[in-house]
Amino acid sequence: MNKPAPEASSSAWSVLRHPGFRWFFIAQIFSITGSAMQLAAVNWDVWRITHNELALGVVGLVRVVPIIILSLLGGVVADAIDRRKLQLATQSLMLVFAALLAIVTISGSESLALIYVLTAAMSGMSAFDQPARNAMVTNLVAPHEISNAARLNVVMYTVTAVFGPVIAGLIIGTFGSGAAYLFNALSFIPVVIVLFGLRRFVFPATLGAKRAISFNAMFEGLRFVKGSPLLWSTMLVDFFATLLASATVLLPVYATDVLKVGATGYGILSAAPAIGATLGAIVMAQYGGRIMKQGVVMLWAVALFGVSTIVFGYATVFWLSLLALAGTGFTDSISAGIRSPLRQVLTPDHLRGRMLSVNMIFFMGGPQLGEFEAGVVANLFGPVASVVTGGVATVLAVAWIAYNFPTLTRYRTGMELAEADALKRESAVITPSGD
Repeated sequence: MNKPAPEASSSAWSVLRHPGFRWFFIAQIFSITGSAMQLAAVNWDVWRITHNELALGVVGLVRVVPIIILSLLGGVVADAIDRRKLQLATQSLMLVFAALLAIVTISGSESLALIYVLTAAMSGMSAFDQPARNAMVTNLVAPHEISNAARLNVVMYTVTAVFGPVIAGLIIGTFGSGAAYLFNALSFIPVVIVLFGLRRFVFPATLGAKRAISFNAMFEGLRFVKGSPLLWSTMLVDFFATLLASATVLLPVYATDVLKVGATGYGILSAAPAIGATLGAIVMAQYGGRIMKQGVVMLWAVALFGVSTIVFGYATVFWLSLLALAGTGFTDSISAGIRSPLRQVLTPDHLRGRMLSVNMIFFMGGPQLGEFEAGVVANLFGPVASVVTGGVATVLAVAWIAYNFPTLTRYRTGMELAEADALKRESAVITPSGD
């Protein structure tokens, strides 16, 4: 008789008992904080050099284009070679790029073209690094703890996104942007050190045979994502929400023209979604494993994300705007705390890098295109119309996805559906031979 699978704790913090995961988690906090700091410093320097809004927009372009071009290849590579060794290469190269940016800035030799080139180079490296990093996290915990590891990763990304720009602002104001770049370069060192020692902590059951790097392998990952209604629907709902309800890009307009709260108010408005997101991520880390009807909760969270966006769009008083923006951050973290573990659990390890690379295109492309869409609509019809219609469209998109993907509304827990999905795929490949 087979032994029953161990039951995972409902608290995501329990996975920190694994030394490999714990040290990798701590090292990533430094590295991802440094990356968030560098992004803030790059935006500051581009504005300082040019005082041109279009030049700032190009920063987003040079970040997203390499990812769109290279991420599918990055996922194939992450599934084909040792993920630890791949990250040693990508983290080391990103350290070099950040150090170069620090050196030229501190020496006063920085230029707009060089900032763009090094930003694009680091973005290209992340197309290989992120699929490998996020896929390897699941190799550092037991299979029944993958959901908890994924939820804790959501906390890490959320918190670093909040504090990275804040620390960058303090460092830039005191020592200049070159110091922020230098901090980012140094932040890769803990990850490299931990990666050298991780080999003995990787769960052996998750190690597979060497796989080919080919176009067929790339399309295999695409077919897998498209062929899984749960994976495909969660990526669609994530993409539509970030595409349609990008209210944060219009915060400067709301601060100056709608709410009339000035630069100080703008800073507080910018912090509101981050505070809500941090609270939501912590709640999901502690209690996310206890949610039984996770598909329904995720859809409601995204719908309420749209509703919060609508409330913000119509709000003309400061406190209501803050609550609405905090609501967008909170509901987004609730959704992320469900969809991120779902994707990790439903994906076999040999496809996990490719699945994450497809997801990378969605979560990077959605916000960038959404900022462009919000700006166009605001320019044509005003900021209120842009924000409100985006929120309404998000709610309608959620309704459409709920109607067309009933599997998502029936989604309960990750391990339960992973087992059912695996059985379905096994039966699909076993076909009777004809006479």
